[in-house]
Amino acid sequence: MAKDFYPELAAMLYAAGWRRMDSAKGSHEKWRHPDIGHAVIVPRSKSRHTANSVLKQAGLPKAF
Repeated sequence: MAKDFYPELAAMLYAAGWRRMDSAKGSHEKWRHPDIGHAVIVPRSKSRHTANSVLKQAGLPKAF
C-alpha cells in the first residue's frame, strides 16, 4: 500500500502560515496564505512528486 503524504503535507503548509479555504473539486483543497497573493490546490494524492510540487508552489523546500 502506498504512503499517504497528505497529513504531513497539510501539517507543513499549516505550520508555514497557509490556511485551508473552500474545497475545490473532488478530493482537492484550496489553501491560501494571508501574506501571499495566490492560492495552491492540494490534492489528496499518494504521490511524493505531487506533494513536492505543492510545496514548491507554496515556496517551501522539498520534503518527500
